[in-house]
Amino acid sequence: MDLGMKLADLQKRSIEHREVLLTEEAAKTALVMPFLQALGYDVFNPAEVVPEFTADVGTKKGEKVDYAICKGGSVDVLIECKPAASELNVKHASQLFRYFTATDARLAVLTNGVNYQFFSDVEKPNIMDEKPFFSFSMDALKPTDAKTIEKFAKASFDIEKIVQEAGNLKVQSLLRRELEREFAEPSEGFVELLARRVHGGRLTPAVKENFTKMLVATISALVRDLVNERLSSALNAAAPAPVVAEAAEAPGNEEDVVTTQEEISGFHIVQAIASRLVDPKRIILRDAKSYCAILLDDNNRKTIARMWFNGVTVKYFGTFAGKDETRHQLPELTAIYQLAPLIEARLRELDGTIPE
Repeated sequence: MDLGMKLADLQKRSIEHREVLLTEEAAKTALVMPFLQALGYDVFNPAEVVPEFTADVGTKKGEKVDYAICKGGSVDVLIECKPAASELNVKHASQLFRYFTATDARLAVLTNGVNYQFFSDVEKPNIMDEKPFFSFSMDALKPTDAKTIEKFAKASFDIEKIVQEAGNLKVQSLLRRELEREFAEPSEGFVELLARRVHGGRLTPAVKENFTKMLVATISALVRDLVNERLSSALNAAAPAPVVAEAAEAPGNEEDVVTTQEEISGFHIVQAIASRLVDPKRIILRDAKSYCAILLDDNNRKTIARMWFNGVTVKYFGTFAGKDETRHQLPELTAIYQLAPLIEARLRELDGTIPE
């Protein structure tokens, strides 16, 4: 089985069993160790994968990182794990920062089994960068992710090449973030750059305002078309696929509605949360142009939640109480698990037979 298929299996496992992986140990056993195995490492060989790796650092004695991957007696990679429902941030990496300086490692990984962040010493030698040079989520794996992940596999692992490429990946990540910002809210300079190429007259404030609106709409249409071309065949072939009802927003061309992999992953998370109270088959995804609705019993009067992921840099997840919707900003898909009490309360509201 190639790495791509192994990652697909891990993605399915992380979605199906996330609700029971609430502790760090559970995430390590069910998600992180299989990931290391998929990369070709022998997790049962303590000379290769060292669990609870300890190295005294200054006045800090007996501190541990969850795993160290070693080769020839030297430490190549440090790995720190958190529970699957935890949001990753730099404060979780304090031990990685200390150990990075005290060992031979030039690669560190912070993960909750679903999201993985890779760090190196691109900015200052032997000092771990504060920002990862590469990150990915099992909830929304991209084809380019698998190609990058393959570089960390045991068979192809070359730390010098990885560190060299880390700088390029970091710049690409920053460029992507800036493009996302420009696409969502074009800056005046970006608007002027493109407007001057297609507009022969003077760029008055009114003209700039009109171009800004048209630019946002054009970019959204372009991205939608590209996503449709690249992913529609894969989504149609996926099995089992969620039941997608007709779009709630109408009228409109149904070809304009594209259910992305990220929306499907979010749907599966809600389905996993709901399975504690109801048959998961009762949870239905209904896509529309501006949002994805998640319904109970395929009834648009029984909206459990909405995913506001389309054409925006910042994503939101809407929960309901009565007719009122509250939108919660999502730094990552796993943050939906933190909204489980609101989702369960909504299910009880919609189905009075569910016990408290």
